[in-house]
Amino acid sequence: MADNARTIVIVGGTSGIGLELARDTIARGDRAVITGRDRARTEAIAESLGPGATGVALDISEPETIAGQLGSIGQVHGLVLAAIERDQNTVRDYHIARATRLVTLKLIGYTETVHALIDRLEPSVDTGIVLFGGRAKDLPYPGSTTVSSINGGVTGLVNTLALELAPIRVNALHPGIIGDSPFWANKPEGVLEQYERRTPGGKLATMADVVDAVQFLLRNRGVSAVNLYVDRGWSIT
Repeated sequence: MADNARTIVIVGGTSGIGLELARDTIARGDRAVITGRDRARTEAIAESLGPGATGVALDISEPETIAGQLGSIGQVHGLVLAAIERDQNTVRDYHIARATRLVTLKLIGYTETVHALIDRLEPSVDTGIVLFGGRAKDLPYPGSTTVSSINGGVTGLVNTLALELAPIRVNALHPGIIGDSPFWANKPEGVLEQYERRTPGGKLATMADVVDAVQFLLRNRGVSAVNLYVDRGWSIT
């Protein structure tokens, strides 16, 4: 690995888009620190990625533990907060505990992760932080009350972090329906077709599209306080 290799921390890097981002980061010659809730599983996945990866156990739904869990990490040149959860939680049948967990995970957990690493984030315009939101913030579906709310909260969080942490750059990425992601690829037959018909060009965005967008937000020195949508224009239909 090159002497000028950067260290990118990917919270939620053990599966799906986060894991694909870790692979891409290592392929670019940088180091990836991936986190997951289960220590043994996270370390095993990191080992499978090769010497450029390190695994750290972290559960951002328990924010009081975050600083201690991240204590072993050295200097950081990029941070991606990709850990997400979804639920079906309507106003008519509201589940307080599930809502509290998601709000804590994404808004408090994301913020505390940045806080815990602030002394190790290089204070430079070359350092990028990317928060994952989602298109449910402005394209709700039945049961998305909590998911839509917290993804909307990410847009405000990006602004305040970008202001407070400058020259470090802070942006958010809001994926739409990612057809080859584990969550969507395993849907019953016919589910994705209805979304493909509504997508300009007839094809859904892919995990590779999202990874490419994350790398852009991490590395482009002129971009901060931006909310970037990756949905191949699905919302315009």
